[in-house]
Amino acid sequence: MPKQKTNSGSKKRFTLTGTGKIKRKHAYKSHILTKKTKKQKRNLTHAGLIDRADVKRVKALLAI
Repeated sequence: MPKQKTNSGSKKRFTLTGTGKIKRKHAYKSHILTKKTKKQKRNLTHAGLIDRADVKRVKALLAI
């Protein structure tokens, strides 16, 4: 049986941690930054982990 392909968009958006969790970046940090406050932009900088409900779906996209 052939291997499952990794979704190209997903491999650019998610990274695996050493313990196997999936890291993600926050949305709304790419453009139209002038109207956003410094605090809002600073808080969007920190990466987060994906929700437990989405782990199975994202792992399928990443073919892990």
